[in-house]
Amino acid sequence: MTAVDEKKTEDRPRRRERKESPFVAFRSALTAWLSRPLASFHLVLALTGVLTVIGMVMVLSASSVASYDPKTGSGVYSMFFRQLMFVAIGSVVFWVGLRVKLDRIRRMSATMVVVCLGLLLLVLTPLGSTVNGSQGWFKLGVFTFQPVEAAKVALAFWGAHILVIKYNVIHQWRHLLVPVVPVALVMFALVMLQPDLGGTITLAVVLLALLWFAGAPKRLFGVLLAGGLAGVLVLAIIAPYRLKRVMSFLSPNADTTVEGYQANQAKLALADGGLFGKGLGQGASNWGYLPNVQNDFIFALIGEELGFVGCAVVLALFAAVAVVGLRIATRNIDPWIRIVSGTLTMFLVAQAAINIGYVVGLLPVTGVTLPLISYGGTSLVITMLIMGVLANAARHEPEAVAALRSQGPGKFGRLLRLPAPDPYRPPTTRKGQAARGTASGAKTARPAPRTARPAPAQERRRTVRQPARRTTTARTSAARTTANRGARGTANRRGTW
Repeated sequence: MTAVDEKKTEDRPRRRERKESPFVAFRSALTAWLSRPLASFHLVLALTGVLTVIGMVMVLSASSVASYDPKTGSGVYSMFFRQLMFVAIGSVVFWVGLRVKLDRIRRMSATMVVVCLGLLLLVLTPLGSTVNGSQGWFKLGVFTFQPVEAAKVALAFWGAHILVIKYNVIHQWRHLLVPVVPVALVMFALVMLQPDLGGTITLAVVLLALLWFAGAPKRLFGVLLAGGLAGVLVLAIIAPYRLKRVMSFLSPNADTTVEGYQANQAKLALADGGLFGKGLGQGASNWGYLPNVQNDFIFALIGEELGFVGCAVVLALFAAVAVVGLRIATRNIDPWIRIVSGTLTMFLVAQAAINIGYVVGLLPVTGVTLPLISYGGTSLVITMLIMGVLANAARHEPEAVAALRSQGPGKFGRLLRLPAPDPYRPPTTRKGQAARGTASGAKTARPAPRTARPAPAQERRRTVRQPARRTTTARTSAARTTANRGARGTANRRGTW
C-alpha cells in the first residue's frame, strides 16, 4: 500500500459502534442476575417483603373506619396493630420454615396430618366458635385460629412424601389414589361440615397440584374435575344461601341489594378508581359501602385507591410468585422438594386467582382471602410459613448448595443464622441401587448410576488378573536385576512392591 492510500484510509471517518438499546441491556443484566446461585432465594425474600408491606398499608387504609367503636373503646388503629402483631408472629414462623431442615419437615408430615385431622374434628364440637356462619375457628383469648389453613400445608407435605415413596408404582391406580385421596376426602368432609366452601375448594387445589406434580395420568384430572363440579352443584343446591350466591353470580343485576350487594359494590369501587386511583384513605369503600373490605374484598379497595396501576402491580407480584416457585421446583433434584414447591406455589397462586376472580365478577363469591394482603391472622401466618419453606427449598438448589458450602452463608445467611444446606443424596435400597424418581412423572425409571451397578463378569476377571500380571512383571524385573547387579536386597524390595 502506498503512502497516498494510507493517508486516504486514515482520513476516512471511523464507523461508530452501535450502542445497545436500554431494553437489551436490561435483559442482559436481568439474565446474568437470574443465573446467580441464590437468585431464587433472594426473589422469595423480596416478594414476601413487598406483598407484606402492601398488605399492611391496605389494611391500615381499609380498617380505620371499621376499627373505631366508642362502645368498646377501640381506636381507628386497633385492627392495624392487630395485623402488625400477626406480621411479627408470621416473621418468626417464616424464619422457622427457612431454618428447619426439609428432611425433618418431611419426617414430621404424618404427625402434622394426624394433628390437623384431630383439630378439624374438635372445631365441630362446642370448643369451636362460629364466625360469619362457619364453625371453623378456635378462640384463645384475643387470638383466633382456623385449622383448615394448617391442614392445607400438612396435606401438601404428607401427600408429597407418600407419592415420592410410591413413585415406581405410581402408574397403578390403587397406589396412586390410596391413601392420599381418602385422607383428602376426609378433610373435605370435615371442612364442609363447618361449613366452609372456600376452604374445601383450596384443599381440592392442593390435592390436584400434588397429583399433577407427581405425574398422575391426565385422564385422572378429568374424572376429578367432573366429580368436583358435581359436588359443588350438589352443595349449592342443598344449601339455600349457596344457591342464592350462584344465582346472583349468573344474574348479577337481578338483585343488587341483598345477595349481589358485595359483588356489585366491588365492581363500582374498581370503576371509581380509574387509572391511578383516588389515593390512599380516600376510597368510599372504607365507610361501610363494601362490607368486609379489609378481608375478602381488599382487592376492590386496591383498585379504588391505587387504580388500575395498583391492581396491575399486585397481579405482577403474584405472577412473579408463580414463576419463582415453579423455578425452584424445576431446579431442585430432590423429588419431595420438587413436588412440595410446585404444590405450595400453585396453592398460593390459585387462592389469589380465586379471590381476584370473584372481586372482578368472574367467579361466585366464596370467601377466600388474598394471600399476604387481606386482614386475618391465621391466613397471614400460614402464608408466611409457606414462603419460608419456599425460600428454604431455594437454598437447596444444587448450584445454591455448592455456593453456600464453598463460599459461606452470605449476608442473609449470617444475618438469619442459617445453616448450610446438605446436598441431596438419593436413598438406597437393599440392593444398593439409588431410589429413583422425579417430580416430572415419567413412568420409566432412570438407570442407576455406574457406581451402583454390579460389575460385569469380564470386569471382575480383569480386576482379579491384574495383580497377578503385576507380580509376574515384578518378579522378572527382580530376577534380571539380581543377575546383573547381584543385589539381593533390591530384588526383595521390588518383588514386594
